[in-house]
Amino acid sequence: MVNAARGEVALELNGAAHRLCLTLGALAEIEAGLGAQGLAALHQRLSQPSARDLLVVLGALLRGGGAEMRDEEIARMPLDLEAAATAIAATFAAAGLAAAQKQAKP
Repeated sequence: MVNAARGEVALELNGAAHRLCLTLGALAEIEAGLGAQGLAALHQRLSQPSARDLLVVLGALLRGGGAEMRDEEIARMPLDLEAAATAIAATFAAAGLAAAQKQAKP
């Protein structure tokens, strides 16, 4: 069950329900993983995301939501790309980064 007040968003992966959450730690992990320094650079980078970018972002948001998964595990899961991109965008929007909503979609 997600806590919308905390900015959590639900996503089903591999038949299991998960929570995504953009915590400060997740944001720092995303910036480091993508080599983006600051929100402006992150916005630029995510305007045309690669598959690796989506993996980095999805992994950080899952860990922000409490999952203990490594990116290697996530990479092997079957993925509904549209559902994942929508959930990523909703997670950024829930954290007050509504402008980021457009960049998370492939």
